[in-house]
Amino acid sequence: MKNTTTYSRIIAGTMTWGNWGKQLSTKEMVSLMNHCLDYEITTFDHADIYGDYTNEAQFGNAFAQSGIARDKIQLISKCGIQFKAEGRTNRIKHYEYGKDYIIPSAERSLNLLKTDYLDLLLLHRPSPLMNVDEVAEAIGQLKQQGKIKQFGVSNFTSSQIELIEKRIPVEANQVEYSLTANEVMNNGILDDCIIHDRLAMSWSPLGSYFREDSPANKRIGKILKDFTKKYNATEDQLLLAWILKHPSNIHPVVGTATPQRLKLAMEAVHIEIDLQDWFILLEANEGHEVA
Repeated sequence: MKNTTTYSRIIAGTMTWGNWGKQLSTKEMVSLMNHCLDYEITTFDHADIYGDYTNEAQFGNAFAQSGIARDKIQLISKCGIQFKAEGRTNRIKHYEYGKDYIIPSAERSLNLLKTDYLDLLLLHRPSPLMNVDEVAEAIGQLKQQGKIKQFGVSNFTSSQIELIEKRIPVEANQVEYSLTANEVMNNGILDDCIIHDRLAMSWSPLGSYFREDSPANKRIGKILKDFTKKYNATEDQLLLAWILKHPSNIHPVVGTATPQRLKLAMEAVHIEIDLQDWFILLEANEGHEVA
């Protein structure tokens, strides 16, 4: 797919690098960025809201000190979600996609990330009040000025993307996709990515497996116990390999800030799960055989 070649197959999600997670120091962020590059993870996923609107500045400071050449990495960011935070006047969480918000938000991300351009800018969540003419005007201006290379969305349905494409092409969609949250396989969203050559990205690619003690996760665990031996792989690698098998050429956004887990994630790219084993895991999650 033409829009997937620019980005590393495993994308480093930075949401937990700062105040919403590990609270890494500048030195630790520099080290983690270089660790990612050592394992060919060259794409870093951001959003303006991460860390209560502080992550991009922390990452940008680390990037400026890292000595890493800008053309060696790809930077993704998102805009549109508004919520209460220090320095913000929001009274309620909402979405904002006017031209006068999208452009300054993207420029703020550029300034904080210490870069002249974003490889990809995403609208973070769909809004029922989104005016596609304003979105198209804003994105067109940002592209014309060289401030963003590509434009996409996150968590949008196929019809919502179609609406935007009345005015401007959508080159990517970042959605929730995992073994335990696999609706996008069946509701047309991943089909849409294949049909229209969109970059498909998955947030929370490990799903609820390590977070919830559900009957489905217990069933999955029994299968993974055997598969870790069969494939000489860890549970998280197998969960990644499961979604990597989808023909949309999905790019998992791995949210860990632990170096070893990032290394294991990249190694999962080389695991080819057997067709029937893939369906065994699907059946374990669903609790019944496929129709």
